[in-house]
Amino acid sequence: MATSHNPVVLIPARLSSKRLPGKPLADIAGEPMIVHVLRRARDAALGPVWVACGDAAIAEAVTAAGGQAVLTSPDHPSGSDRIFEALQRIDPDGAFGAVINIQGDQPALDAALPRAALALLEDPEVDIATLASPIADEAERDDPNVVKAVVSAAPGAGSGRALYFTRAAAPAGPGPLYHHIGLYAFRRAALERFVALAPGPLERRERLEQLRALEAGMRIEVGFVDTAPLAVDTPADLRRARELLGAGA
Repeated sequence: MATSHNPVVLIPARLSSKRLPGKPLADIAGEPMIVHVLRRARDAALGPVWVACGDAAIAEAVTAAGGQAVLTSPDHPSGSDRIFEALQRIDPDGAFGAVINIQGDQPALDAALPRAALALLEDPEVDIATLASPIADEAERDDPNVVKAVVSAAPGAGSGRALYFTRAAAPAGPGPLYHHIGLYAFRRAALERFVALAPGPLERRERLEQLRALEAGMRIEVGFVDTAPLAVDTPADLRRARELLGAGA
């Protein structure tokens, strides 16, 4: 994919997950989950791919699979902070103009999704780009683990400006709700600004770090895609990933 941004893809990963401890190293079809994510990120063919590791065991798994890993502090409060440290380590001279943040728990990610996010940065007014898909499962509407994107967009538009993100079912009234997909394309300057900001009251209340950017007046553009990729957060999700990728239940 041709781009003027010279992007780098960074995948934050750490072992300390409350709902599924050690999940980056969870076995899926004979390989650690993080290796599956690494391969999906490479398939996007956007630029170099690095895994920003909070633990040496993750770095060892990545390098054993032929990937590039950078060890970061284990104490970062968010994936954005982790990828920023990684960016500073691998590119102190600022050669990369954009950063694609792919979550380390999406082993079945469609390579088209990071490409779609990066394309939204062609609008010079956009600081951060992300994705969302229409909610088809009614159970997801009121599930607080499914983050909803409230987007200002004309009917039929391929993207729109994010007005809010919430764990509640919003907006009210007839019409689609959108499942936010945790994948981001940052302009480098936007990532630098973002990690320097203090968490705002809405971020702390909703426990959603992207609200920090909105509270600071940054523009987040949301691209619409058909379906959300499977994110592995629980043992049930892991079973689904194993079935999807051929390991059985």
